[in-house]
Amino acid sequence: MARWIESFIPGAAGGTADGSTGGHPGQRLGLPAQGVSSVARFGSRAAALLVDWLLAYGIAALLTGPDALSNPSFGWNVLGVWFLLTAVPVAVFGATAGMTALGIRVASIDSSAVVGVPRALLRTALIALVLPPIFRDEDGRGWHDRAARTVVVRTRA
Repeated sequence: MARWIESFIPGAAGGTADGSTGGHPGQRLGLPAQGVSSVARFGSRAAALLVDWLLAYGIAALLTGPDALSNPSFGWNVLGVWFLLTAVPVAVFGATAGMTALGIRVASIDSSAVVGVPRALLRTALIALVLPPIFRDEDGRGWHDRAARTVVVRTRA
């Protein structure tokens, strides 16, 4: 079985179980091409991240006080609040506030009912590094989803 990183290396074997490439995103994972439980598009994922980031800014500003923007540690406060607002709900419910608003959620690709704390922490930490979500495979999964064995799917048609 190929390791998850090999699908991102040019020339490495990839595609479906029979070695062919093509089809729709999520086909190798047994997901439908459209509708509920299909792979969420990059735009929906980015918009959900933006909503969560704006919520984190607001909460961090409330916690920091009236001079939040002049506080040199404000950026770290925002990152910490965002990390909590992302990791905890994904571990327990499978979705953040932004994901729920946009009709998407994080699903485990194995038989687990929930993502769980360790995988949610790993996934969120990799998102915070910025680059892992940018590099995606043919299923639309970034390095963060590959490492955590998750996929972001639609909850609405």
